[in-house]
Amino acid sequence: MFGLEALDLARMQFAFTVSFHIIFPAITIGLASYLAVLEGLWLKTGQEVYRDLYHFWSKIFAVNFGMGVVSGLVMAYQFGTNWSAFSDFAGSVTGPLLTYEVLTAFFLEAGFLGVMLFGWNRVGPGLHFFATVMVAIGTIISTFWILASNSWMQTPQGFEIIDGRVVPVDWLAVIFNPSFPYRLLHMATAAFLATAFFVGASAAWHLLRGRDNPAIRKMLSMAMWMALLVAPVQAFIGDLHGLNTLKHQPVKIAAMEGHWDNSSGEATPLILFGWPDMEREETRFKVEIPYLGSIILTHSLDKQVPALKEFPKEDRPNSTVVFWSFRIMVALGMLMILVGVWSLWLRWRGGLFRSRPFLYLCLWMGPSGLIAILAGWFTTEMGRQPWVVYGLMRTADAVSNHSVAQMSLTLVSFVVVYFVLFGTGIGYMMRLVRKGPVTHEGKELGTGGPGQHRTPARPLSATEEGMDDDDNAATLPRT
Repeated sequence: MFGLEALDLARMQFAFTVSFHIIFPAITIGLASYLAVLEGLWLKTGQEVYRDLYHFWSKIFAVNFGMGVVSGLVMAYQFGTNWSAFSDFAGSVTGPLLTYEVLTAFFLEAGFLGVMLFGWNRVGPGLHFFATVMVAIGTIISTFWILASNSWMQTPQGFEIIDGRVVPVDWLAVIFNPSFPYRLLHMATAAFLATAFFVGASAAWHLLRGRDNPAIRKMLSMAMWMALLVAPVQAFIGDLHGLNTLKHQPVKIAAMEGHWDNSSGEATPLILFGWPDMEREETRFKVEIPYLGSIILTHSLDKQVPALKEFPKEDRPNSTVVFWSFRIMVALGMLMILVGVWSLWLRWRGGLFRSRPFLYLCLWMGPSGLIAILAGWFTTEMGRQPWVVYGLMRTADAVSNHSVAQMSLTLVSFVVVYFVLFGTGIGYMMRLVRKGPVTHEGKELGTGGPGQHRTPARPLSATEEGMDDDDNAATLPRT
């Protein structure tokens, strides 16, 4: 298929499916915590706007959660079907870690999800809030185990190799491997930011259409506070993560910087833009700032950053891809900080909800968090190549023995099914977003139980019917 080998197609298939999957857990993590905050504020203040927002976003959470579960199942199967050699080599580590994720996080989420979505007015407010908090905690625990497994593949420790297989000897060392704390914080914070800009874009869209009410304003206000406070924190975490990567995966840093040669003996410049050429072993058309690379990565004016030519060709990742994916992530992060600062200035001037240029920027920044997450994952995963377990097992040795025809067929099948299935789901979720929150100050929401319009029995039942109705004719959320 287009001159590609089975290994290339297996990598493309995994990259495609995991890229589709990651957007759903990212929003799930952020929305779950957002819902917990909304319900907590409603219980504390009694302001109906928080309750209205809770019921609005819980419907979107339900759809997103369902798509995340379905897309996640595919990832687990691929380890056995397409990467059986990897599973045989490292399954004694990755298998238990993923099992812990199911036993702790998924069971916790599933156990309380029904109460969260359908328990309104059926259980006491304290118990319902507890269920929402448990679902939010479950998403964080899930992130913990997934990142522990992936981080071990980046910086493996706590094991021995016996008869050609990894055998864990220290589970604390396996879990809390050198890159894990930084990557966990980086991913969790990215999920919160992605959700904040998703929520902010939704509010901006409604305000630009002239739909201005307390719920819409509260959405934008909370999203912008999150951007203002958390985006700079994410930049600081990213700096710490970069220093950790420099220590444990220096060739990845060299590829991210497009830095080839240290023969000059001078401090490393920061290449803002350029085109790393893997064949010519140079970064062409580069625009650089002297010393800044050393300042950022070594916090000094004279130390050098490792160069790609210091490593064998067969051990170098594709610098062209890693260089640009990293810059996309950083550029979006800087824009997030800018949006947060601009929102503070507008808030002070009293124009946060009226500035159309700002609202348009918020609207266009809606997918920025998800794009930044994808760019970050491309950076870290492509930067690990050619290793699937860094320093221990090469990706070429991890793939199953499938033919090009088999991998081509499954890849095309996945592309078609994913775009149809998840395209429909995402479209439906966007229709929910476009309807916006409905305010019901002083009114009780229906229970959805016996004698009501219907009795919900599954997560997607948490969404309301009549999606083709006019905005003003939306029915009450039945949760």
